[in-house]
Amino acid sequence: MKTYALDQTATPLLSTLQRCADRPNAAFHTPGHKRGQGISARQQQLFGTAVFRADLPELPELDNLFAPEGVILEAQCLAADAFGAEQTWFLANGSTCGIEAAILATCGPGDKLILPRNLHSSAVSGLILSGAVPVYVSPTYSAAWDMPLGVAPEAIATALTAHPDAKAVLLVSPTYYGVCSDLKAIAQITHQHGIPLIIDEAHGPHFAFHPELPTTALSAGADIAVQSAHKVLSAFTQSALLHVQGNRIDRNRLTQSLQLTQSTSPSYLLLGSLDAARHQMATAGTSLMARTLALADQACTALNGLPGLKVLQPATDGSGIIGDRTRLTIDVSDLGITGFTADDLLHNHHNVTAELPALRHLMFIVSLGNTTADITQLIAAFKQLSQHPSLPLRRLSIAEVPPSPLPPPLTPRQAFFARKTPLPTHQTIGHICAETICPYPPGIPALLPGEPISAAAIAHLQAILSAGGCLTGCSDPSLKTMRVIQP
Repeated sequence: MKTYALDQTATPLLSTLQRCADRPNAAFHTPGHKRGQGISARQQQLFGTAVFRADLPELPELDNLFAPEGVILEAQCLAADAFGAEQTWFLANGSTCGIEAAILATCGPGDKLILPRNLHSSAVSGLILSGAVPVYVSPTYSAAWDMPLGVAPEAIATALTAHPDAKAVLLVSPTYYGVCSDLKAIAQITHQHGIPLIIDEAHGPHFAFHPELPTTALSAGADIAVQSAHKVLSAFTQSALLHVQGNRIDRNRLTQSLQLTQSTSPSYLLLGSLDAARHQMATAGTSLMARTLALADQACTALNGLPGLKVLQPATDGSGIIGDRTRLTIDVSDLGITGFTADDLLHNHHNVTAELPALRHLMFIVSLGNTTADITQLIAAFKQLSQHPSLPLRRLSIAEVPPSPLPPPLTPRQAFFARKTPLPTHQTIGHICAETICPYPPGIPALLPGEPISAAAIAHLQAILSAGGCLTGCSDPSLKTMRVIQP
């Protein structure tokens, strides 16, 4: 690999993209709008024209994402240095394609992959594509907060003892709520078995840039970390990063896997934004994260003082939960309303929008893009919401649907290719599920392809629907019918 002088103030890809966008040129290449000349009036009204001039294909100056030798390679080297990796790949299909590629690079048909039951749906796709056999471990559960937490090192050790032929371990850390597993201990256990540790770190790309944030997956010893650069950093939506270190990953196979899961026409708007986001964090990340943490702490202190509210901020509320302080989870159940109802009131009447509503609480992401005015508006909205008359609220709990400890009858891949049929939901109990059924967000499946359908799982999904939530991944979002594997 060509090496570069790592000047973190440089933006090689973004600067080259700007030069190409500004150059007068008769374009006879894709895309069809030809640098914005063919856009509709409605596009121009919303987007302007400048962004279309930078919407370019893989011109000679702009390198090739799948065989980088120029500005993309230089930008990726700068990102690896900034985020603490040995090698970094830019992703234009989101963290989803990175998780899929990581599974494809480490597991083949019939290989065992240890992963948490509350996995993201992208891991399900990776299981289907690779043919790997899942070995599920259960995360720790907090009854006080009615949410899954991290995975205990002991759970990984037990799974590896029972399945010494596993090819890799994949975990989600931090979770959607910002909760982290003890990755250092888990990495040591995993590496003792000679296999790699893959971390879905989609919600933690900012960890490397402030000492008061959790330890990064790479610092803890992970072999692969996949990060969404758009969730809390300033890159465009769908842009992500895949980082690798050590010698447990076949990097050629990983590169081939990324070619399977990424578009052959990657957006340079996304790639350029990755270069820009890296530059921003490398040059000003510490101050930006200090300000973000201060805003989150301000919100936490104010909201904790309001009647009927309880605020979870990992590592600061005495719960023993370790995680990201920029995630604010607010329990509203003592107000007699669900998180879904609170979300509707906040969004439609106070212009405050949460990232994730659930049955008992809402989760808010405080990022470098938030302002003091945003925090003031959040606090004011909850002050009004806290005056809502308290009513009895039945405590619905995800713990009512424990995962089956038995291996599923079919792998996700076998279920994907099996013949399927729809049945009325009340008739599906005992059948094998043919769908990935997720309360969304955050895209964590309640039922996976190949798993037996239980009455408890159906009751759980129906409770979420009745409380105002929605389901994705199923053919009938109303849950009147479900698709099952034909006997």
